[in-house]
Amino acid sequence: MIRVLLFVIVIAALAAMALSVLRRTPKTPTDRSAEETGERRALPTPKSAHALGREATRQKLYELAFGAPLAASVPAEHVKVVSAVAGALHSAATDPKYSPRRPMLLPQLLRAVNDNDTTRKELAMLIARDPALVGSLLKLSNSPLYRRGSQPIEGVERALAVLGTQGVRSLAAAALMQPVFRAVGGDAGQFPEVVWEHTYRSAAAAELHASAVENADPFAAQLLALVMGLAAIVVYRVALDQYTSRRLTPDSTALASLLDEHTAEVAHRTAASWELSPQVLEALAEQSSDKITRPQSALGRSLRFGLTAGALSMLKTADRIDDDTGLVSLAAAGGEGQRFERLWERLTWPEPERVPS
Repeated sequence: MIRVLLFVIVIAALAAMALSVLRRTPKTPTDRSAEETGERRALPTPKSAHALGREATRQKLYELAFGAPLAASVPAEHVKVVSAVAGALHSAATDPKYSPRRPMLLPQLLRAVNDNDTTRKELAMLIARDPALVGSLLKLSNSPLYRRGSQPIEGVERALAVLGTQGVRSLAAAALMQPVFRAVGGDAGQFPEVVWEHTYRSAAAAELHASAVENADPFAAQLLALVMGLAAIVVYRVALDQYTSRRLTPDSTALASLLDEHTAEVAHRTAASWELSPQVLEALAEQSSDKITRPQSALGRSLRFGLTAGALSMLKTADRIDDDTGLVSLAAAGGEGQRFERLWERLTWPEPERVPS
């Protein structure tokens, strides 16, 4: 009888200990609970995919833009050209021949963005003052990146209703810049088109990162990516002029070296001449080639992420990387969670086939 009683006591004690351990062990949240509580869900990491670093991503983008592989170093016969371009760029950011003029409506748009009391009607009236801006805005709003439904957006009022005030503000900034890209492009071949595609994708990614991760100004993050794109075209045009004066065929490795070294510097000078905010200037300064550490400012981090995400999406669209590699690389760059998964889908959604005119 005593043995039976002792056996029961031991079993009861073991059961109590097991129950205590179970109560202390945290439960693994399911996907549904994470979604309901608003927690960020990590992007899936396929075993076969490896993340591309920022430098490798940028190199692949250059190879896509120039249609040629990059060498390990600049060829000897092009070193003098690189030095000459570097000297010419000190004044190119303010030279009317190269420097893009600030869009006329940009100051008013900046004021409208910074004024929370700006109504949709007031914003629509501002945009309607520039017919070219309206056309560019509607073209962008109907692109796969921004369009949400099956019905086309055919007017500013419709765009405001579908995209919301903040969405239209962002689109208006991109639409303001697009004609400047064309004007700066000049005789630069297809490069401005490639840069524009990368730039407006980067702007969308930087905008989301600023709002979702950094709690920073999303409009400023978008504007930063736009100015960086303009600066890349300025660097490229100055380089082409130097090559033309020497009757030398441009070298893709030399061009990539110049873009790496000087784009952020030219962007900073352009932004300063446009009298953009100190926060914008700081974020651009953090992108310089000698800034190998992670940017200290929130806007600087969002800009760096946006440029990488834009490049990854272009590589995926051009079938230079697969979807798994793109997603893993996006997560490694700082784009984790469902909002960034949706961004990736938008960035890589195929453009509709164009009917020849």
